[in-house]
Amino acid sequence: MRWLVGWSSTASGAATIGSAGAMGYDGETVHPIGSQLLWGDPDPLWAVGDWRPDEVRVIRADAQNRIAVLGTCGATDEELRLGLFTARGGALRHLTAWPGSYTAVVQVGRRVTVCGDLAGARPVFYSPWAGGTAYATAALPLADLIEANLDYGHLAALLAVPDVPAALHDSTPYEGVRRVPPGHALILRAGAREIAGYEQVASLAVAAPSADPDRAVDAVRDALVEAVRARLSAPRHVPDIDPGPVPGMGPAERRAARGMPVPGIGADLSGGPASGTLALLAAGLPGMPGTVLGHGAGERLLAVTFNDLAVGGREAELERAGTLAANPRLHHVVVTGGEEMLPYADLDGPLTDEPGPSLIFAARHRARLAAGSADHFTGYGARQVLDAHPARLADLLMDRKRRHLVRPVAALAKADGSVMVPARVYSAARRLARTPYRAGVETLAERLLRRRFDDPGGAVGASLAALTWARPGPAARWLTGEALAEVSVLLQGAANRSGVGPGQRPGDYRARAVLARHAADIRVLEQAAEVRSQRLHTPFLDNQVVRACRDLPEALRVQPGARAAILRTVLEGAGVADLPPGWGAPSHASSAAATRTGLRVAADDLISLFSTPLLAQAGLVEARVVRKALRAAAAGEPLPLDGLADLVSLELWLRRLLSRRGTCWTGTPARARAVPAGVTPMRGALASGA
Repeated sequence: MRWLVGWSSTASGAATIGSAGAMGYDGETVHPIGSQLLWGDPDPLWAVGDWRPDEVRVIRADAQNRIAVLGTCGATDEELRLGLFTARGGALRHLTAWPGSYTAVVQVGRRVTVCGDLAGARPVFYSPWAGGTAYATAALPLADLIEANLDYGHLAALLAVPDVPAALHDSTPYEGVRRVPPGHALILRAGAREIAGYEQVASLAVAAPSADPDRAVDAVRDALVEAVRARLSAPRHVPDIDPGPVPGMGPAERRAARGMPVPGIGADLSGGPASGTLALLAAGLPGMPGTVLGHGAGERLLAVTFNDLAVGGREAELERAGTLAANPRLHHVVVTGGEEMLPYADLDGPLTDEPGPSLIFAARHRARLAAGSADHFTGYGARQVLDAHPARLADLLMDRKRRHLVRPVAALAKADGSVMVPARVYSAARRLARTPYRAGVETLAERLLRRRFDDPGGAVGASLAALTWARPGPAARWLTGEALAEVSVLLQGAANRSGVGPGQRPGDYRARAVLARHAADIRVLEQAAEVRSQRLHTPFLDNQVVRACRDLPEALRVQPGARAAILRTVLEGAGVADLPPGWGAPSHASSAAATRTGLRVAADDLISLFSTPLLAQAGLVEARVVRKALRAAAAGEPLPLDGLADLVSLELWLRRLLSRRGTCWTGTPARARAVPAGVTPMRGALASGA
């Protein structure tokens, strides 16, 4: 893991800080372990972890005005300097508009500004501490610093309503550690804090101006090309030197066995449109993707495809990946995996900053990434930023664009085979368009109290269920009544806040919430499947790409096959026109089949995991109920598999957190560690998170 951490102290508290550290509870000086100091007192900032030299840049105008950018940023030093001068007047948005994925921290006198991203893949956290405010791009270091206990209300909401920001709000799994929402920045002035948004939000009262589809797609192409170019133009990283040959192993096999990526740049090539687009863009742009340190002839871009031998159904995708890999600019590697790489097969792994359902897939992804390059492109996030959430149909009705509903509704009717589908979908979309946000949240709170969990069937059922402001998560049915009641109280409190409402149309609001949850889970996956000396790049989650995708007209976005059509146009604009037949065809059945097969194979281990679960000790679930659900799902009953993944991953995360030793800080006593008391088995424990 890599993060930055710092704090802003009050004027009186500054006297207790010395040597770029702070005084702990017993008078000791506090420093983050494994850190490099970027600037010192009175508001110090550290970079912690295995940052590459080119990933940490600090530009100083003078002793009181400076900017630090951590990550992959396409801005030049002169552009950073100009950005610093502009930020002195209070402007923020330009700090998030450079190509790449990064975190920007600006200090102007005693004012410190930390910018989060739009998707939520690079979040910012903060916590009151020592009379001021500590902040970091990871929650666990702050939890260690303040000895935070678990926030049971947040954990309950994470299972019951994971896609509803009203319940999660700004909380984290650690009590007292708060999250800056996506699209916002944390501003500290001598310890005092403020959360400021830097992105405009579309008005509910006035329809958005009609955007030209061709220009919008061109903007997506330009943003993606710049995002890829920012990675290609960065200095190349050489992993640790290969210590020598191993009998019977080639160089690539030695690197994979030792957990070392291949030098240079590579990409996933699953056969889907997102990974294929990035692989072809990275291979086609000038800059010699495979060249190390700019010396020698350019090598081909390493394209990695995972072939699941335990579960079929992806033959067409694999064939398309092979056709794309015939490009002379690509070097194709196929990683095969049997039952040992199924979901749930290997549940051992590192502790991540937060829990996420991707923990059960981590070993599967790690096997693929181990064969990848030191800089590896992935297509994560493309579906969330390009596809239309079903609730966007209500947005079209609000803007009086009914005719654009014809094609998506016709596609649903064709998939379902019923002539009643158009009337049902139109009625649900109109109902959502006329439902206030507060009423939608209150309805969800009542559904949780009454334990009303409907099982949507097929594409039509899922679309109808999604045509709401908020709905229960797939794991909610297995929570205790007490946990559901606590989440219901959180929702009712959110509905009664002054200024209630997101200020957005329901479809746009739901799409942003889904993107934030997905980006948070990708962050968990990146930490859980981390390969030493490797960087995963997710250009679709970059600020500029997210902005360009949000400007796509909803009428274009809701059409069947829109994502593949947009990416095909992006490639054609970049000079890539020869794509294999069937490129962009959706394929979800194989991943669901792999998850079900993995659950069946690992059923005994999972049931043993829930023999005495920490989730039951916390009052969130009953162990007997979860064990019964696992047996039923393993036997083939149609239960929501993603809900079981949420339960298993949260239980795994809690066990890793409580078995952890040590702390993120030096100079602190042994007690200065997150969750020092463990899980407290007491009734009413969930109230601490409310």
